Amino acid sequence: MAKKSMIAKNEQRKVIVARYAEKRATLKKQLVDPNSTDEQREEARLGLQKLPRNASPVRVRKRDSIDGRPRGHVGAYGVSRVRFRMMAHRGELPGVTKSSW
Repeated sequence: MAKKSMIAKNEQRKVIVARYAEKRATLKKQLVDPNSTDEQREEARLGLQKLPRNASPVRVRKRDSIDGRPRGHVGAYGVSRVRFRMMAHRGELPGVTKSSW
């Protein structure tokens, strides 16, 4: 079980990323545009630097949707590897069976 404060901080990061997503996308597009001048690129770079750090989607952590475990995330199911194994053994995940050969 992850600390409640870490889960809350990650949720706040998701809100900030969503808030600045459009502005960030336009600045990045201007930065890589081959038709823009050097001054425009410099302005876009400075604009990106002025955005909050948590506006970057890279800073959002994928967590277990049930208990918030930050590591071993199985993306297709939204849970950690530990919870995935428990749920698969109990038959709570449709179509998932334990392999044997």
